[in-house]
Amino acid sequence: MHNRVSTLMFQIERQSADTLTTMETRESRVLLETPRYRVVGTLRLPRDGYRSRMTDYLNSNDRDFIALTDVEVRSLDDPTQGFSRPFLAISRQHIVLATEDAPA
Repeated sequence: MHNRVSTLMFQIERQSADTLTTMETRESRVLLETPRYRVVGTLRLPRDGYRSRMTDYLNSNDRDFIALTDVEVRSLDDPTQGFSRPFLAISRQHIVLATEDAPA
């Protein structure tokens, strides 16, 4: 039974990965603010259809975090303090401002 469940889970994971690699996406630079930080990064969205807008991601109840790449983080209290990361997941509940097409 355990091997059968493991095999089934592997097949589901593989199908999900195949779907992700074949899905046409677009990258959008976004600016997100939390009460303490300004975060600018790249959000990967489907090219068309469901969830093709940033607002779809922000309003989605099945997702608690927004995944960004090529991220710059700056403190709102002291903009000279900040850091860069190749990847950052930011909690949706902490976002107080969001906009697309932020300058790089």
